[in-house]
Amino acid sequence: MKNLFNRIFIICTALSSILFVSCSDTLDQAPDGKISLDDVFADNDKVGAFLNSCYDYIPTQGTRYYFWSRGPVVWSDEAWDTDAEAESGLMAGRMYNGNASASSHPITDISSEGGNGVYWDRYWAVIRNCSMFIGRIETATVKSDTDRKRWKAEAHLLRAFYYSELLRWFGCDLPIEREVYDWQQDFSTVTRNSYYEIVKFILEDCDVALNTSELPWRITESSEKGRVTKAMAEAVKSRMMLYAASPLYNQGQNYWAEAYSVNKTSLENLRAKGYELYNKINYPQTYLVTDAFLPNEKAAIYNEYFTQNVQYSSNSVDKETIYMQKDGQGNIWDIDGIGAQDGYKSGTCPSQELVDAYETTDGEPILDLANPYKDEQHILPNYNPKNTLYDPETPYENRDPRFYASIYYNGSARKALFGFTETPDSPENYFAPLSGNRIRYIMTYVGEPQTGIDGSKRSATRTGYYERKFLHPFAGNDIPVAGAQTKTFRLGEIILNFAEAAAETGHLDEARSAVNEIRARAGMPALPEGLSQNEMILRVRQERRIELAMEGFRYFDVRRWCTPTGDLAKTDQWITAMEITRVAANRFTYKRRPVRSTERKCYTNKYLKVPIPLNEVNRMVSITGENWQNPGW
Repeated sequence: MKNLFNRIFIICTALSSILFVSCSDTLDQAPDGKISLDDVFADNDKVGAFLNSCYDYIPTQGTRYYFWSRGPVVWSDEAWDTDAEAESGLMAGRMYNGNASASSHPITDISSEGGNGVYWDRYWAVIRNCSMFIGRIETATVKSDTDRKRWKAEAHLLRAFYYSELLRWFGCDLPIEREVYDWQQDFSTVTRNSYYEIVKFILEDCDVALNTSELPWRITESSEKGRVTKAMAEAVKSRMMLYAASPLYNQGQNYWAEAYSVNKTSLENLRAKGYELYNKINYPQTYLVTDAFLPNEKAAIYNEYFTQNVQYSSNSVDKETIYMQKDGQGNIWDIDGIGAQDGYKSGTCPSQELVDAYETTDGEPILDLANPYKDEQHILPNYNPKNTLYDPETPYENRDPRFYASIYYNGSARKALFGFTETPDSPENYFAPLSGNRIRYIMTYVGEPQTGIDGSKRSATRTGYYERKFLHPFAGNDIPVAGAQTKTFRLGEIILNFAEAAAETGHLDEARSAVNEIRARAGMPALPEGLSQNEMILRVRQERRIELAMEGFRYFDVRRWCTPTGDLAKTDQWITAMEITRVAANRFTYKRRPVRSTERKCYTNKYLKVPIPLNEVNRMVSITGENWQNPGW
């Protein structure tokens, strides 16, 4: 244990030194290139720089090819990553093939994709920095008491967030570092706290932020973009209390009443401060000249929300986003989207399972939610007998508007900068053969030369679908687009968190009302009245799957809904594709099949949680005599 915290101290000190230099030119250094902590906290600018460094550990979200980018999406049943075959040594391939161990795991292995997966070390380092800042800020040299109070609140909230990320990924009992550990102390006496105790500590830190008047509810100045707010504190409380009550983490206790109470209060407070669902189209009307791109206004609203740049204004049309990172997420087609646009790779390919989740426009699920497939490989759908609109021969008609806003399917259209010329092998697009900024129909049938399903090309879909949710529908060199804008926290999640807690506690009318608010924004009918509690729970879970699709939630949801002895065989063992054959103009046949002939190996019990790095566990065992490792690793 002593070695663990020694290393954390070294890591945080080294990283902080680097970050100090990058954050401010005012950091005067000694001849040896180092400054003491006393020097840091004796100078206003250095104190601010120290806090700024704590922000740099927030994990990247969006389309950049990093750990938090699309990992949770392609590691669940939402999608398949084209790199699984092309580069089996990368994260997705290693996960699919079961090549993960406590000493070499795609998430925690320091060699994994440039070391971007070392979040165990990174989170502990920044938690220590936050605790250090909290312990020193009261006596630090700061220009104003307003800054002192706000900065302290931010440090409490950042610490809460980083602890929440440790819990989400590792899901195990952990020490609570309320005060900075002395690296010379006897670490054999350090004990772990339960998941619930850590969540209560997280809520305590969030309450400090909420009770600090100097911390705002919303950022309205671009100079403060990326800073945390009281709204984020409510969001962290909502999410983590829901997790604490979930079967995987509740340790046999019933915390649903507390989860209901916390979520109800958080949602009420956010609404009182003006947070609401994004519900007005702001695209120029020229973007909606044809329904080939977005079939109706509801689909356009949903799609537009996820393609917006950061907005910091009291008059912002976006009142849903609670927190997102300050920067854009990079080029939207180099990493995720349609690889044929530049011959690179498609990245995240939505699964047939995700497509099956989208209801028809009458509000009926396509499959039986309790038992969606009749077979292990998901080849035989167990259709919902009440659904009369779905036709397997025309599977993409009459679907939830969020389907059209989120997924490119066979026959959907995209305007973008396509860097290739069309050939007669793609008759749907040969009318406009030249390369450049243009409209193209995304045909995914077998043999289509550019966007057809193909297991051998990184630029091709593996499933018969491409991701659309974060892609501007008219991106090209004539309409600059900053890139996919992934929201770390948004009101839509909080509404669904409350709906789930309400359903689990029998407040069915409140659960139904919350879900219906989400559905109304999407243009979907209200849930039926008179649903039983079990039926309501299934509908809430289904709504989470649809509304939060490809935002990284499904990975955590299917796990926390498991019992500690369960596994992911029903959701993650087999992922299916839609193999489409063109038989004539505008005529196709559809056949479900596994993406590959062998099962994915990341579905067994041990994959419910990420292992603590083996070298850390060994140190803990040698110092405490206790094995802190997660089950199965």
